[in-house]
Amino acid sequence: MVEKLKGYFKKYFSNGPNAKYIYLTLIVLIVFVVLISSARKTITVSIDGKDKKITTLSSTYKSALSNNGITVGPKDKTTISLDSKVEDGSKISIKKAVNVQIAVDGKKLDIKSAEDNIEKMLQAEKITIHQSDKIYPSKSSTVNEGLKVVVTRVETKDVKEVKPLDYATVVKKDEDMEQGNNKVVQEGKAGEKETLTRVVYENGKEISRKVISETVKKQPVQKIVAMGALNVYTPSRGASIPYTTVMRMRATGYTSDYESTGKSPGDPYFGITATGTVAKRNVGSYSSVAVDPRVIPLGTKLYIEGYGYAVAEDTGGAIKGDRVDLFFDSSSEADNWGVRWVNVYLVK
Repeated sequence: MVEKLKGYFKKYFSNGPNAKYIYLTLIVLIVFVVLISSARKTITVSIDGKDKKITTLSSTYKSALSNNGITVGPKDKTTISLDSKVEDGSKISIKKAVNVQIAVDGKKLDIKSAEDNIEKMLQAEKITIHQSDKIYPSKSSTVNEGLKVVVTRVETKDVKEVKPLDYATVVKKDEDMEQGNNKVVQEGKAGEKETLTRVVYENGKEISRKVISETVKKQPVQKIVAMGALNVYTPSRGASIPYTTVMRMRATGYTSDYESTGKSPGDPYFGITATGTVAKRNVGSYSSVAVDPRVIPLGTKLYIEGYGYAVAEDTGGAIKGDRVDLFFDSSSEADNWGVRWVNVYLVK
């Protein structure tokens, strides 16, 4: 092209007085045009997915975009460094940052971000996330305009505590102690147990606790209390009488004479009880009485209301069930007794 222009110039302007100056000016102009043409570049700019072409003489993308009224914010992301040299026919993509609010550590942070998801956004903002922390929406959620992210700090602590281990109280019947009386045989002592409790906190507030293990460090000593189980009857006169059982019985009287036993003096069994003892009436001590052995075993010591102490030593054909026959020394005493319903105590 330059050679053609030279030939054209020589043909029409070589004989003029200013031909030399015109020739030089034309050469400079041609060189300038060539340089400008070679410096012009056309690039494609994509903003949030929308493409536009621009022509620029700028050497860097930063100045090329600025000269074309395209602003790149500090949080916007570009596919090519803005300080890179512009290449003709290239394409630069710009992702504009959007407004996001992050609630974390008791604060609300209003930021801009052009990251693809919440996880990358938090990393870019240098917000440390621990494995146990909760993030809403999820870390994989897309970042978009007006997004609100809540980070909940979750902390778990295992707390050891030594607690008293209550002792048990055992009550044992004491047949040698009167009813209504109690006695501490052995004092109780509390034991110790170590409890491991897992406590969960969210943003510093306790939300749950769970016992995950208990270990007995010292066994408790049980308290033993003796409880009186001895029945005691106290007559209107005399000392208290311990007994095991009381029966309500029909009491009659008998003597050794023929009317009561069918035996007369001289009979080898006259005045002899079924157990082989001599029938007796001992006021203040043990007298002989007849019983039904199926109800009261022979040999059992008794206390009979209105009669006194007695021993079940005898039996009788008419003495069945809840009957007892009391021995007296004379018929008048037996007749005076008559028939009575009395309490019969089996003496311990």
